[in-house]
Amino acid sequence: MAVKIRLQRHGKKSKPFYHIVVADARAKRDGRFIEKLGTYNPNTNPATIDLNVDSSIKWLQNGAQPTDTARAILSYKGALYKNHLLKGVTKGALSEEQAEEKFKAWLEDKEAKIADKANKLAVDAKSAVDKALAVEKELNETRAKEIAAKNTPEVEEPVTEQVSEETAEEAPAEASAPEEAAPETAENGEEPEDKQEEKPAE
Repeated sequence: MAVKIRLQRHGKKSKPFYHIVVADARAKRDGRFIEKLGTYNPNTNPATIDLNVDSSIKWLQNGAQPTDTARAILSYKGALYKNHLLKGVTKGALSEEQAEEKFKAWLEDKEAKIADKANKLAVDAKSAVDKALAVEKELNETRAKEIAAKNTPEVEEPVTEQVSEETAEEAPAEASAPEEAAPETAENGEEPEDKQEEKPAE
């Protein structure tokens, strides 16, 4: 009987949730299975994987063949690496303590990478929110300025200033009129006729 480690689909439409199971290769995808090894939720970032590593290694040693996606999940959780180390122990290349130390070091490195990725995603999300808030604030300020400009009435220039300017222009013209009349009397050397008539007769 060919045994496979594969995913069994659950969850809602457009929000899948998978069970990692060991099943007969002839069984339906969502049908009967032999053992459930864990769960896989791709809806989160990073993806949430809960896997029983020891059971997975046992089935790998018994000849179970993982599908491509299941192989990637087993590699991500370190099941394939630990299986590789255990093969080295059986061949005498490593002791169990050395294999366990190597696996623990690999797990710590992997967890650090996952934490860094999660922190980076959180920082990116926060920066995106701050940027969106800054853009929205700028738009609100421009809109407030436009509304204030529309609501303020236009101030008309006072009429008194125009009148004073007109009177200032007319005043020099009136003042210059007597000066023009004075030269006429000086040129003739004679008094006007009206004044001559007013003199008493001798």
